[in-house]
Amino acid sequence: MLAHRLDGIPPTIFTTMSALAARTGSVNLGQGFPDVDGPPELIAGAVEALETGHNQYAPGPGVAALRQAVARHQQRHYGIELDPDTEVVVTTGCTEAVAAALLGLVDPGDEVVVLEPYYDSYPAMIQMAGGVRRPVTLRGPDFRPDLDELRAAVTPRTRFVLLNSPHNPTGTVLTREELQAVADLAIEHDLVVITDEVYEHLVFDGREHLPIATLPGMSERTLTLSSAGKSYSVTGWKVGWATGPAELVGAVLAAKQWLTFTSGSPLQPAVARALDERPDFPAQLAAALQDRRDLLCAGLADAGLDVHVPEGTYFATTDISSLGWEDGRAFCLALPERAGVVAIPTQGFYDSGAGRHLVRWAFCKERPVIEEGLRRLRAADLAR
Repeated sequence: MLAHRLDGIPPTIFTTMSALAARTGSVNLGQGFPDVDGPPELIAGAVEALETGHNQYAPGPGVAALRQAVARHQQRHYGIELDPDTEVVVTTGCTEAVAAALLGLVDPGDEVVVLEPYYDSYPAMIQMAGGVRRPVTLRGPDFRPDLDELRAAVTPRTRFVLLNSPHNPTGTVLTREELQAVADLAIEHDLVVITDEVYEHLVFDGREHLPIATLPGMSERTLTLSSAGKSYSVTGWKVGWATGPAELVGAVLAAKQWLTFTSGSPLQPAVARALDERPDFPAQLAAALQDRRDLLCAGLADAGLDVHVPEGTYFATTDISSLGWEDGRAFCLALPERAGVVAIPTQGFYDSGAGRHLVRWAFCKERPVIEEGLRRLRAADLAR
């Protein structure tokens, strides 16, 4: 009885693999959620809001304090000036922001250029909106966009680019040159760029995240999406936002009002306080994650896996083609029994076959969890 708009869209792999981890007692290096909550002030802010009457519907666009704090965040970090009343909307995480942006902007037949591998909500929501995805593949071992392929992906029917940097699952952080190539195409072909920047603060080795909205000619055609979940280690709170020109933000709100209308009333003022009072936390988190990235990547290499060291995000990618498995999914489904570890096959994040033997591992876990997972992997026979 499934509606045709859902034809061919499988259940999200994250639910499948996390359930497998729970059922088998495996170390979960798959789904990207931390083992430790965010800063105590953030949690205390939510408790205070719960106890002081912030438990009814929030305004549809979001609590004013949070919209104002998001505007200050964008100005503080990137010099982006926003009107919190018309150019910021609060969403139920970035996943809803993606959904509302695509449902609010994409008409049937509109083409959307998207980097593959992609977060699995992207193709699902493009399809539900009636759009047509035009993938541009980030190929290993470096996982950088081919700018000629990017230009070739744009046709007269293209209206949007759906961008993700820092990029999940590859960990690529797009350079100024790469972002400028996207900007040049957007300006030349009058495209809107929807950019998912949830990992904006989680970059490593001295790199900096550059929002494409800051490039010349892009502020008026860019819708920026982000959230508190990754930057403040509260992924379960699902507090996100969309920012940009009023007409683009208004399209998000027009769709969002029929999805959740609003959510997380006591969480929104807590996030506002964290953005203003703990702007240092994401940088501290990034430093800790870089240390755990290095631990995981070295350990995966010791276990005989071909590892790509990421520039940002929570995730490292390995190529398991030398182990003799049919594909990454077969490897990941067998891994709990063989090693007591769960990872995520990334082939489902591609239209092409480029990710058939790629597997994603999360390092947003505590060191003892990563160390135990690596101990199990080193002790296991990972070959087919």
